[in-house]
Amino acid sequence: MTSLSQPTHSLPETPQQKKASAWNAELSLQFGRTARGTVLQRAEHQGPLYVQKAFYPEGPDLAQVYLLHPPGGMVSGDRLQVTVDCQNDSHALLTTPGAGRVYRARPDRTLQHQTNTLNIAAGGSVEWLPMETILYPDACTRLDTHVNLADDAQFIGWEITSLGMPNQNLSFVSGTLSQTLQISRHDRVLLRERLQIDDQNRALLQGSAGLRGLPVTGLMVAGPFILADNQTSEPTIDALIQQLRQFTEECDALAAVSLTGEFMTIRYLGNRTDQAMKLFIRCWHEIRPQLLGREACEPRIWAT
Repeated sequence: MTSLSQPTHSLPETPQQKKASAWNAELSLQFGRTARGTVLQRAEHQGPLYVQKAFYPEGPDLAQVYLLHPPGGMVSGDRLQVTVDCQNDSHALLTTPGAGRVYRARPDRTLQHQTNTLNIAAGGSVEWLPMETILYPDACTRLDTHVNLADDAQFIGWEITSLGMPNQNLSFVSGTLSQTLQISRHDRVLLRERLQIDDQNRALLQGSAGLRGLPVTGLMVAGPFILADNQTSEPTIDALIQQLRQFTEECDALAAVSLTGEFMTIRYLGNRTDQAMKLFIRCWHEIRPQLLGREACEPRIWAT
């Protein structure tokens, strides 16, 4: 998301000012399959969250979309809601033009909340590939992503989170984070990842069983891969895992690859968001042909 400087206030805020400074925003997108390929059939928004148009660098079968949030980040009381409905046999890739930011919370600790809901119908696919999210010290945030899959629907997505701003020596010594990624099919949870940081467990930020003092965490998830009673696919999946593990070994950070149920998961723990992004893009180049049957085509915005 586009970057703007952090809002500051020289005087205490009145209740009216607090209400005015909270920007609630909603964006609802629907992709559908037509004779022309995948089209963005609906783009409804309320508040400062929208898209301009769909791009087709790969041809008409897949739409690439950039999510735009002009404020550049969330302040206390902000609520962002993104809903994506990918209809039967339609395919969409969504990314952002820059990092998202969660600014320092006000003393009232009003929550800064973003919810992403991705509904993928049969034969459809969504690639959710945003730039990193930067949590300013003393942010108070909740970040939820819910992926609802139909049968024969596929998903690739990642989350990269910077706890504080390590390049400015500002660590996440205060503040709270509740971050959840949940993937379901027919109301059955297939995968659920949750990161909770608050004053009750802050020691884990430094602990060897926690984040080991490393401020940047990343999780990439791809699937579902067909596993049951399909012996012909197993060698291909094993080869893919070995290739991805080679990438993690070459990465100068803590990184790992595993198969969790039907989903490939790649984890990153280090000091640099750009390093996490580079690792995930390398993995995406290998996973995409295997899972979605198409070669990687990076959004042009990533090169700017």
